[in-house]
Amino acid sequence: MQEIEGVVAHLKSVPFDVTVGGLYSAAQLYHGYEPECPQSYEECYDQHVYQHFLLEGKQTGNMKEQLARTLHDYRIHVGIRDFMARYDNFRCIGIMGGHALLRTDDMFRKVAFLSKRLTERNFYMISGGGPGAMEATHLGAWMAGRTDEEMDAALAVLQSAPSFHDERWLSTAFRVMQKYPQQKYVSLGIPTWLYGHEPSTPFATHIAKFFENSIREDSILTLAFGGIVYTPGSAGTMQEIFQDAVQNHYLSFGFSSPMIFLGSRFWTEEMPVYPLLESLEERGKYKNLRLGLTDDIGVVVEVLERFSMENITKNK
Repeated sequence: MQEIEGVVAHLKSVPFDVTVGGLYSAAQLYHGYEPECPQSYEECYDQHVYQHFLLEGKQTGNMKEQLARTLHDYRIHVGIRDFMARYDNFRCIGIMGGHALLRTDDMFRKVAFLSKRLTERNFYMISGGGPGAMEATHLGAWMAGRTDEEMDAALAVLQSAPSFHDERWLSTAFRVMQKYPQQKYVSLGIPTWLYGHEPSTPFATHIAKFFENSIREDSILTLAFGGIVYTPGSAGTMQEIFQDAVQNHYLSFGFSSPMIFLGSRFWTEEMPVYPLLESLEERGKYKNLRLGLTDDIGVVVEVLERFSMENITKNK
């Protein structure tokens, strides 16, 4: 009985909720943050949880703490399940790419406009929910339905703080959200406190923040039935590419989804993953891969739209 009471006491003492279902909103995750006072970031809910996470240890030996984290992540898992139940899974598109992509980079703008166009065509976007290409994904979804001129104006605000290391990175995002409010379109960000030094983008309308990064990584790749677009990245993106390739090779969910590589020079010269995958498939080492390589977001939209319609029709 004393041990059970100790567990209950610990569950009540942690700075995160282990009992309430549902995903986070930006307002919940950043509760306590005041955009006009960037220093208040250290006092928001997200940072209180992250500091607790570091204090207890990323790989904690405290079983009570591990139980608390597991219950929290189960709550998030249920929230994702409920979110996905409201939409056609073949309209779910993942965008992967580097967290270091600057807001001033041409690729950031390209990803944002791609996401905007897909969202306007009734797709819904998911990403790792952090900065860089991930933020561009959710910015595009947030700005869906608005003009290209409004998108460029929003980008101009964000570009005054190009990197997530800039003190005003988060406040400029909230400024854009305040200037261009929306309630029509949704997107799902799936970040993790393992990388808690990278702030989660508030542009995601639904935020599934996990403690356990392995669950988070698998969730992103598993949920994107409609396909995944790979933008330039480094080690983390490489891991996601080959994990996705395994799922498609084995038809783990009964089908293979498009793997589209955006940025021809990057994926053939700087990080020559695309010719490697082509070669492996030609030699039969990989099967069932639906590969694409382009610099044109119009081509990406066309491929994903065609795949989605084929499978929606097939599964009716």
